[in-house]
Amino acid sequence: MDENKNQTTFETDEFAGESLYDSVKVISPMRLVLKRFFRSRLSIVGLAIIVLLFLFSFVGPLFVPYAQDQTFYIERTVKMSAKETFTGADGVAYELYDVTEGISTDKAPPSLEHPLGTDNNRMDVLVRLMYGGRVSLTLAFLVVFLETILGVIFGGLAGFFGGWVDMVIMRVVDVFICLPGMPILLISSQLIKAIPAISPDARIYWLMGILTVFGWSGTARLVRGQILYLREQEYMTAAEATGISSFSKIFKHLIPNVMPQLIVSMTLGLGSIILYESTLSYLGLGVQYPLAAWGSMISMASPANGGQEILSYYPNLWVAPGVLIVLAVLAFNFVGDGLRDAFDPKMKR
Repeated sequence: MDENKNQTTFETDEFAGESLYDSVKVISPMRLVLKRFFRSRLSIVGLAIIVLLFLFSFVGPLFVPYAQDQTFYIERTVKMSAKETFTGADGVAYELYDVTEGISTDKAPPSLEHPLGTDNNRMDVLVRLMYGGRVSLTLAFLVVFLETILGVIFGGLAGFFGGWVDMVIMRVVDVFICLPGMPILLISSQLIKAIPAISPDARIYWLMGILTVFGWSGTARLVRGQILYLREQEYMTAAEATGISSFSKIFKHLIPNVMPQLIVSMTLGLGSIILYESTLSYLGLGVQYPLAAWGSMISMASPANGGQEILSYYPNLWVAPGVLIVLAVLAFNFVGDGLRDAFDPKMKR
């Protein structure tokens, strides 16, 4: 009797264990991060805005028949007629009609064909916004990507080796962090503008290099701090016991564990780069005509450029790029905040 009772208890416990195992759903770390990220409404809104901006900038020109080139001109033909009456030598009265056709260079108001009108160079504003988004977004992503590469290399070397390597790299980082960013960018842009050998089309690449050189130091400090903490963990002691090289320790074991912080830093940095580019373009030191950028489009309304009339009477020329800049910066900040909360296991859900 006792034997049967014990056997029944064992079978019941085994059945309960199997049902508990079946009811537990294993979620991978990446799926857990995505689940936390998509719980935030602001993160979803930011991601949706970024997707729409990319579609507008890179796919939008494909649906506009005259948008194959952002430097095209809209020629508006204007007919002017004059009537004159005179008496001929035969004594008969004649009427002379003089019809003259010309090209108007005035700004066109918004219309069905051109929803945002044309600017003072007879260029469609909507198409310029699309191509300006390409420049601004591409510049931001490339600069952040290059900054991250430099920051990972120098920060990884400083945090792993320590000693004089750490001291030298960190002193260089301190120098770059102490430099005033915007004045340096203004001076550098003026120097680039003053060099005749650099064409206006190539200035954007020089601007990208300048932003990269003065922006990698923050990423290097972040990576260095994380590696100083991670290199003391048990798995690094086990990796060292296997005899693998220092390169493998840094880039196969340490850097992957820093990626969550790097992703958040990169996302938040995209908004700053867009603001830097817009500011320089607004001041006439960034993207040059005939190329378009959101900042350079707003500069048309600058009183320094004689744009008081545009500022007062043509809001269609500068309001739209300003709204797109605000949306882009807000969207990247929303996504960055969402990623930061999703990667933090201590956040309450």
